[in-house]
Formats: sequence, structure tokens, C-alpha cells
Amino acid sequence: MSQEQDNPIKSEKRRKLHALKAAGIDPFPHEYQRNSTVGEIRARHGGLKAGEHTSEPVYRIAGRVMTVRIMGKAAFFNLQDQSGILQVYLKTAELSEKDRIVFDHLDLGDIVGVEGTMFGTKTGELTLNAKSITMLCKTLEPLPDKHSGLADVELKYRARYLDLLSSPESRQVFEIRSKVIREIRNFLDSRGFLEVEVPMLQPIYGGAAAHPFKTHHRALDLALYLKISPELYLKRLIVGGFEKVYDLSKNFRNEGIDRSHNPEFMMLEWYEAYTDYNYQMKQFEELVSQVAMKVVGKTRVPYQGQEINLAPPWKRISMIQAIQEFGGLDVSRLNDKELFAKAKAAGSDLETAPSRGELICELFELLAEKKIVQPTFIIDHPEEISPLTKGHRQTKGLVERFEPIICGMEVGNAYTELNDPEEQRSRLESQDKKRVIDDEAHPMDEDFVRAIEVGMPPTGGVGLGIERLVMLLTDQHSIRDTILFPTMRPRSN
Repeated sequence: MSQEQDNPIKSEKRRKLHALKAAGIDPFPHEYQRNSTVGEIRARHGGLKAGEHTSEPVYRIAGRVMTVRIMGKAAFFNLQDQSGILQVYLKTAELSEKDRIVFDHLDLGDIVGVEGTMFGTKTGELTLNAKSITMLCKTLEPLPDKHSGLADVELKYRARYLDLLSSPESRQVFEIRSKVIREIRNFLDSRGFLEVEVPMLQPIYGGAAAHPFKTHHRALDLALYLKISPELYLKRLIVGGFEKVYDLSKNFRNEGIDRSHNPEFMMLEWYEAYTDYNYQMKQFEELVSQVAMKVVGKTRVPYQGQEINLAPPWKRISMIQAIQEFGGLDVSRLNDKELFAKAKAAGSDLETAPSRGELICELFELLAEKKIVQPTFIIDHPEEISPLTKGHRQTKGLVERFEPIICGMEVGNAYTELNDPEEQRSRLESQDKKRVIDDEAHPMDEDFVRAIEVGMPPTGGVGLGIERLVMLLTDQHSIRDTILFPTMRPRSN
């Protein structure tokens, strides 16, 4: 926006900026030496009584001006830093000439440094009595209204900095997200896992059914794909002798955007030798419940008007049983043609009938998934939808896989990993042939099969969506409220 297009508020802020420069005051100094934060001051002086003054220590704090009340030759304003908000009081008569110029050109949103001692006002509010004020950043853009915040929901995501400035609730969500990630690492590290890195750019994508993002390496004249999953590389590490490994990083899937999907998202995957999906179910519910307790202090959390109990043990039910329990349909009594008709009647957009296993999965998603509220492990999936999973040891045609569902939302995925190299090759070859009609089918990866031929011990592997867990722990309806900078369609203006 040109200066000629500035609105009146912005024009006035710009005038003050130029006036400061004309007075020889730098509105953008290189640094400011603080000796405390708002949070530290509140912790130290929280018991200060009304009318009580301190002479020591002298504090130097800095932050953004959020409110101003001018009363003649004195003023109160609220100063906000990352740790909180503190009231500041100053009298112009006690300021130097330079500081009075700064104060006379002060606006909401400006970032300043102040120096002074503490006292309690007549109403008992903890306040810093400032003897100096330094302009640290003269702002030009007005802040959102302090009462209504950002009324435009999309602007929250497009201009996250404004959302964070005006909404303590938003800041808290991302503080909790950071703590969740830290506690996940603590949990796995304490159990002997090794955090590793896998390539973000891969010559063959794999580990999930998803469209990849494709790019091109000019020097090698090579097509590369952004990682959709770390699975196949983590399994190579299990083959190489690392028995407990995890990757906690971004995945990229070229898919639609909705309340639980964003093309760029954070995923935790871990693999543990000599375990199966039964062991990992127990470990998964222990991880989630312990992280919840560490981060929010409880395992019963509110989510969209319902109380969710994350404490173990979680319910376990097969996919076929779930369709019957929540959808009233016994798929074992229906042939493939009848399954397809039931799926279409339930709202499926399938144009032709896929495999029987894919139809069962479709019916689960249509009839059962959204009805599952409390944490539930959906187990024992059809083999056709699980090309990397070991066959069920009791039921032919199924595999040992689980998906944890909470409030109708899948928050993870896990297998007893397939380690028979001949069966793995057969499954991947079958998937590769399907790519003619299904571009989300798994491509053939010869090097991965070669790794399995070297020998992978019995292994349990698990994936957990970080944003979906944060959604549950912070009661957020949309995944975009847990990603600082979600993917957005460009807007012309």
C-alpha cells in the first residue's frame, strides 16, 4: 500500500514516526537491555498491597503497548510481552525531554522499553512506575480491536501475527502444541528410542496412500517427491540394527483441505523391534494419556461440548464389528455387489466397485467412524488396504493393524509390520499395478524390498498426527487453529 492510500490512523502513525526522526530519536534502535520480564515481576511482587511502593529493584522491561489511558500530565498503559501484561504508570514531569517526546508520539501497538520500580495502585493492581520510556519500534499498522479481536476468521490464518497479538487463547494453543512435542520426545527418549532423520526429498514416495508433491532436481535430472511418510526409511533403520527409532517432523500430502487435513502437517512415527500391534496399542494409550497429564494436567478433557477420557485402557473393536455396532450392518453376510450397493446408499462417491476390503473400509468411514466418541482402537483391517502390514495370525484376509479414533477423527495408524520379503514384494507389485486406476496406490520400491530381504525382525510401527492430538487437548474444531501458518488459497487483495 502506498503512503497516499494510508487510512487516517495509519497516516497519523506515519506522521509521528517522521516527527520522532526529525527530533533526532531513532524509532528503531538496535537493542534494549532488559533485566526482567512481566512474568518474573508478577511472580516476585504478586503480593504487593494497595498503596505499597518499592524502591528496589529497578526493572527494565520491554513489550507492546496494548492500551493507553491519558490523564492530563500522567498516563496508564498496559505493556505486553510473551509472559503476560503489566500496567505501567508515568508522569511527564518525571521524564527527560527526549522521553517526553517519545511519550507524546506514542500509539497503541508501539513497542517500548520502560524503567522503574513497582507499586500497588489504590485498587490493588500491580503497576510499574516508569521513570523513562524508550521507543523500540514505531508501528504503522493499527492493531485489531482489543475487544472483538479478529472478526475475519480467515484473517486469523493469513495474518497469524495479528491473531497472536489480540488473542491470548491462540497463543496458549501454540504454547500447548510446543509442550506436547516436548513431552512426546521425553516419553520416547525415556524408553530408549533414538530420534532420527529421514529424507524430505525422496526418489520414491511411500508409506501411505496419498498424492505426493513432485519436484525436479536439475543437477541430477531426477524427479523427487516430498515425504508423505517416513515409514520405509525407518524400517530400513530397523534392518540396520537400530531397534527403537522415531521421526517427528513434517509430512507433505497433495490432498484437499478440511477441518482435519492440511497439506503440510507434523507426524510422529516410531518403530520398535520384537513387538507387535498389541504391545503398541498399550504404548500408544500410555503415551497419549501421559502427555495429556503432563501438558494440561488431566486425562479427562473437554472437546466440542463432550468430555473425552484419555485414560487407559481404551476400547478395542474390529473394523467389521464397528460397522455392525455403529452402522447396523453385518458385512460378513453380504457379497461384494451388496456391499457396493450399501456403500452407494450411504453416500459413497465410488463410481465402480473396488476390492471387497476397500468396500468394507468405505462402509466403516461412512457408517461408523463419525459415531465413535471416546478413544477407541479400530483393529484388524482388510488386507487389501494395508500393503505393508503383517497378516492376522487368526483370521485370513485381515491384517494386524489399528487406528485410534477419538471424536470421529483418526489420530493415528499402526501395524504389526510385514517382514516376509516375498509377500512384501507380491503386495507392492499388486499395488503398483493398481496405480493405473488409483494414483494413491503404493509404488514399487525395489530398494525397500531388498532391505526386507536382508532381514527385519518382528516389528511394531506407529504413526500419530500431532495437530489432531493438539486439537483434542486444546478443544479446537479445525486443524488450522493448531498450525501457525496453515496452507491458504492466495487472495488477490
